Amino acid sequence: MLLSPWIAALVAIFTWWFFTGVILFIVRKSDGSKEVAHSRSVFLSIPFAALGVAGLFISAAELTTINVYLAFISALLVWGWIELAFLAGIITGPERTACPDDIKGWDRFYRAYSTLMYHELLLVSSLLVIVVICANAANTIGMWTYLIMYVARISAKLNLFFGVPHINTEFVPKPLEHLKSYFTQGRITIAFPIGVTFLSLAFACFIERWIASETSAQAIGFALLTSMAALAAIEHWLMVVPLPDAKLWRWMLPKPTPVKTGDSHEL
Repeated sequence: MLLSPWIAALVAIFTWWFFTGVILFIVRKSDGSKEVAHSRSVFLSIPFAALGVAGLFISAAELTTINVYLAFISALLVWGWIELAFLAGIITGPERTACPDDIKGWDRFYRAYSTLMYHELLLVSSLLVIVVICANAANTIGMWTYLIMYVARISAKLNLFFGVPHINTEFVPKPLEHLKSYFTQGRITIAFPIGVTFLSLAFACFIERWIASETSAQAIGFALLTSMAALAAIEHWLMVVPLPDAKLWRWMLPKPTPVKTGDSHEL
């Protein structure tokens, strides 16, 4: 059954939803526990990141159906651990306070970047490592999977900073509450069409490669990449079209811990 590229496309959609849900679940549970819970969850999940790196090494050697799926899942494991470390507030940046209202322009941009600096450096470093592992290998699906997510995430961050009409802050964890002050809810800027156009071109390119595939492994690999590019583009459009996308995961997450009135504050 997994030899069908259409099944592979469904696998990509399910794993995207499942991995996102697992990360949100861990972060929400840690939010409702002691302060050390976030650090503990990141530390205990390090073996999954290590498995992801090992999987990329193993799967890069040969382009087979099994290796294509292994490369795809491995890239998600590496990416997922980095995202967990970020959402847990462990690997973020040197700036951990809300943005003052009087800071504008490039000063505000640099301050916003400072809230993410270490996370961005880790993302880039991981990308370089994956490129070294996969660039000249027989199987590059893991590299392209990570690259799609990387480009989509950079574009999404820029759009949240420069401005989009719809911003869902429901799942922003406690360690990153200050990030809300760097979001801009308003009209779209040039960053949105640039990001969507790039992702749409990637989607079209992967579809063409899927159709032109000569082997089952190639077709499955490009089906996975096509689905990821489509999901990335859809996530961008959800910043413009106010659809209730949070419902995809809200039902499976524990309820957030109520904030006491005396401890609440506006950002």
